[in-house]
Amino acid sequence: MREKEFLPLVAQRLGIEELNPMQRRMMETASQQADVILLSPTGSGKTLAFILPMLKRLNPPTGRVQAIVIAPSRELVIQISDISRQIANKHKTVALYGGHKVEDEVNSLTTSVPDIIVSTPGRLLDHINRRNIDVLPSRILVLDEFDKSLELGFEEEMTKIMRHLKNVSRRILTSATDIAELPEFLQLSNPVTLSFLADNDRLRSRMTINQVHSESKDKIESLLRLMLQIADNHTITRTIVFVNHRESAIRIADYLQSHKASVALYHGALQQIEREKAIATFNNGSTPILIATDLAARGLDIEEVNHIIHYHLPTSPQAYTHRNGRSARVNADGNIYVICGPGEPIPEYITFDNQISLPSELEIDHRSTAVLRTDTASIYIAAGKKEKISKGDVAGFLIKTGGLSMDEVGKINSYDHYTVAAIPSHKAKALLPLLNAAKLKGTRHKIHLIK
Repeated sequence: MREKEFLPLVAQRLGIEELNPMQRRMMETASQQADVILLSPTGSGKTLAFILPMLKRLNPPTGRVQAIVIAPSRELVIQISDISRQIANKHKTVALYGGHKVEDEVNSLTTSVPDIIVSTPGRLLDHINRRNIDVLPSRILVLDEFDKSLELGFEEEMTKIMRHLKNVSRRILTSATDIAELPEFLQLSNPVTLSFLADNDRLRSRMTINQVHSESKDKIESLLRLMLQIADNHTITRTIVFVNHRESAIRIADYLQSHKASVALYHGALQQIEREKAIATFNNGSTPILIATDLAARGLDIEEVNHIIHYHLPTSPQAYTHRNGRSARVNADGNIYVICGPGEPIPEYITFDNQISLPSELEIDHRSTAVLRTDTASIYIAAGKKEKISKGDVAGFLIKTGGLSMDEVGKINSYDHYTVAAIPSHKAKALLPLLNAAKLKGTRHKIHLIK
């Protein structure tokens, strides 16, 4: 593809009028070098930085796989493939990952061979072993968050995959942290390393790191008081609370929900559909509080996070960097809060700008916690892309059948077999019977409120 083909689509579909310095440098370097390693902080725009030079190297569709992108998580695969589809124009992109129907993937791979495959390591190897796809023609390989792939133990799968990629002549590796030693299976030839990790200092300058003192080892009430203070008599804006264990995430979510807070839960034991719905409702504003393990620290397409709260101290400098990277992304400012229990030792890599004391005199009741609720709700529609239901179809359905105005239709997220749409919460009760009684594109689909 030529730049004049995809750069206008970057502006039209992604709303990015100008590439940042890292992305421009990557475009220049990957055009001249066979193997490139890109080290850049979380939130700096790495996905676009490797997709653009990859597209530049694609030939017109040939009925063969031309490029393979491997990422360590389903969330990253979904994010990368979505961006690729928006700007790859006539080139077909297919996403392969666990948590949804293998049959859908096989159909996508065999009805017309994709030009670009974006996959987790295990899923790609499974399709190769089943002979669902021939990856031998691939000339371009991208390993996104390659350090995370090694950390999660994917080295064996990666080694086996590389044996099938004998024609790869160009490789791009990306990471948000440096790595001391590269594994032999990558077979890199004099790679050029572009390091923008110094940009972490610039990101840090846009963050305000606050130390929050908890009088009790059990920080849960301190967390609630902190959130009330952050909200400051206004509805709270997007806030992620990071914990180290999923049991803690569940406990905190239950506690906040008992105070009528609008909360989403995100951890590795949840099914993929539940994780997708959590991110959708967080992004559309119906649940502005996300309680998450470090699984949410990388790769998720999360918009405009205003506050990061470390309920538990991070387990490593890398975890701290990735958590904070959810805020202060690109050109935004971020507020970071670290809740510290009595006598809890603070790692050297955490330094503070401010000390915050919590208002102990504030009475906690449903009236004071109203700022932790929103006036937006999300509905689930049991039909999506595979049923040929578009976002426009859903918007029209909500307006024509549900009687909503255009301004009342919120963000719509479309997935393979379902759709999530934001609506005014005060209209949800009356709206659901109308929608369930009507047909969407000639078919009735189950529709319910996401709680």
